Amino acid sequence: MSTFVKMSTLCLLALVQGQSESQQPKIQLRLAGDKRKHYEGRLEVFYNNEWGTICDDDFSIEAAHVACRELGYLGAVAWSPSAKFGQGEGRIWLDNVHCTGGEKSLAECPSNGVGVSDCRHSEDVGVICNQKRIPGHRFINTMNNNVEVQRVEEIRIRPISSHLKRIPVTEGYVEIKDRGKWRQICDEQWTHLNSRVTCGMYGFPGEKKYNNKVYKSLSMRKKKNYWGFSVNCTGNEAHLSSCRLGKALEPKRNGTCGRGLPVVVSCVPGRAFASSSSTGFRKQPLVRLRGGANIGEGRVEVLKNGVWGTVCDDNWNLRAATIVCRELGFGSAKEALTGAKLGQGMGPVHMNEVECSGFEKSLTDCYFNNDALGCSHEEDAAVRCNIPAMGFQKRIRLSGGRNPYEGRVEVLTEKNGSLIWGTVCSENWGMIEAMVVCRQLGLGFASHAFQETWYWAGDASADNVVMSGVRCSGTEMSLPQCLHHGKHINCPRGGGRFAAGVSCSDTAPDLVLNAQLVEQTAYLEDRPMYALECALEENCLSSTAKKNDHSSYRRLLRFSSQIHNVGQSDFRPKMGHHAWTWHECHRHYHSIEVFTHYDLLSLNGTKVAEGHKASFCLEDTQCDEGIQKRYLCANFGEQGITVGCWDTYRHDIDCQWIDITDVKPGDYIFQVVINPNYDVAESDYTNNFMKCKCRYDGYRIWTYHCHTGELRIIEGLPAGTF
Repeated sequence: MSTFVKMSTLCLLALVQGQSESQQPKIQLRLAGDKRKHYEGRLEVFYNNEWGTICDDDFSIEAAHVACRELGYLGAVAWSPSAKFGQGEGRIWLDNVHCTGGEKSLAECPSNGVGVSDCRHSEDVGVICNQKRIPGHRFINTMNNNVEVQRVEEIRIRPISSHLKRIPVTEGYVEIKDRGKWRQICDEQWTHLNSRVTCGMYGFPGEKKYNNKVYKSLSMRKKKNYWGFSVNCTGNEAHLSSCRLGKALEPKRNGTCGRGLPVVVSCVPGRAFASSSSTGFRKQPLVRLRGGANIGEGRVEVLKNGVWGTVCDDNWNLRAATIVCRELGFGSAKEALTGAKLGQGMGPVHMNEVECSGFEKSLTDCYFNNDALGCSHEEDAAVRCNIPAMGFQKRIRLSGGRNPYEGRVEVLTEKNGSLIWGTVCSENWGMIEAMVVCRQLGLGFASHAFQETWYWAGDASADNVVMSGVRCSGTEMSLPQCLHHGKHINCPRGGGRFAAGVSCSDTAPDLVLNAQLVEQTAYLEDRPMYALECALEENCLSSTAKKNDHSSYRRLLRFSSQIHNVGQSDFRPKMGHHAWTWHECHRHYHSIEVFTHYDLLSLNGTKVAEGHKASFCLEDTQCDEGIQKRYLCANFGEQGITVGCWDTYRHDIDCQWIDITDVKPGDYIFQVVINPNYDVAESDYTNNFMKCKCRYDGYRIWTYHCHTGELRIIEGLPAGTF
């Protein structure tokens, strides 16, 4: 990831053309309001030293195109009437704007005249621009003493020599690329709020003080090349491009800026990116991200009364999203996502209509409506945060694939003082390790993990194995952070055709078991062995069950299971039709060898009984309203679970049980684990297990306190609090 952040809209200034310059108002545009992306918002105009809005009367997509291009984007995607991004303040500068689409500025479009309007702020217009920038776009300013300012291309934090090897870069001069040259900013009007915004856009949650003496000494040795403007931020902006441009500065002839010095920022890295972590007590965050493809993104979930729940997207905007990002140790938010864009959650919706000032320590400190009535998980809010540049992508690559999303995994490592590329041993290589690779490359989720890559012609010079024994937990940000052998490589089959490989995907399914249904349907049945021949064949009984022992019976803990796909893509078997197994007894094909484990555990976690399904026949039993079923197990049909659908296994079918014939009365833990071997990729594996408390008295059984994944009561958490 580049350490440079594109800043083509910092000036947001335009030279008015078309009519004679004396007749055209000189204006500046910006996007403001309750926006969820930096390229959308209420369209505001700066005229006569005052910001104002534009009325939606007669506004059109052509006018939106003109405005977006004036702001440095390729064009507009849409425009919104009736103050969709919130009502502005001050004057309504433009009304009845008529554009053909070819104008270079809104000032060229006919209107009632600047300041002539009969509208209210409830009619403020908004635009959604194409997020792609105009290459080489130039902004000209004639508002500040007729000084022309060309496009501001990039902004960077340039470290001093003693900080050059630090990753990530957390401290240095703030420099702006203007007309092809890097220029420093005079700190005369620079505030800590500006530093807060700068650090946020680089992926850091906050700023701190630095040793000013070092930089003062350095500044006296070199001639400065200052940028000619100041910046005025409120501290809530996601990027410096959203801050107001201040007045023009006039550097002295000797290269100084009055009594000021070049702007320096020192940022605080989040706990996941700090070079050294404190061993002291850390308060458990009340917020987490789930279902995201990359670091710093996901569905927002909050902990309330010991239970994790989601946030409704009503009023969800960049300001609230940034609070979440900073709270979790990231920078400001790049996007505030709505409509369950990163998957639907489970459990309660804890927060609705969230409103933040922008300086809260936690999302739970913001104002919100406790009543989430009418909010479904289809409205779950999510975020994408700015993260610091760690250089992870430069030390790994995929080689030989048909597209950038697949290939043999090759890593850059040091050997005998030189950096060389090599492969990763595929022994025990699995989906969790593949997930870490795809995340490190910024390519999303893993869809497959390969232990043979002979069909990918990788770089022959990188055939040698340089990493072996890789074991990942799934939370690592890069492959070297996983457990692996040190200098002594041990890979029996070697690299080359047996090297590890992956394929990545932007989306993934996410399976969740309905815990409440399990709790409601659990019961005991004593069933004779003569009725369990098919179940015995499929290994659904305990090892004490004997074939042809028709006089005995088995005691079965039966229950129904309902498996929902709440992810972003369909859940499909890893194997194709050719590898499916036909089961004559039940007369259908099984597509996954091990899909679900059903276990009864002692209170210390020891397994006392099991009844796992050895394989599964996957299909859409039911779907949410408006979603069509796609998969049917019968007649060798396509198998899978569609997004928004669920596969139900009733309590009265074979193998839908745990054989507890040999279990003594007592208290136990009833556990169900879906996709236990991670055979199929999912966006979130933490919600794949369900646990219940269970009491068996030898005749009856009770199941209670069933919960899915980490929806568990936290001991010692005060009731009724976040």
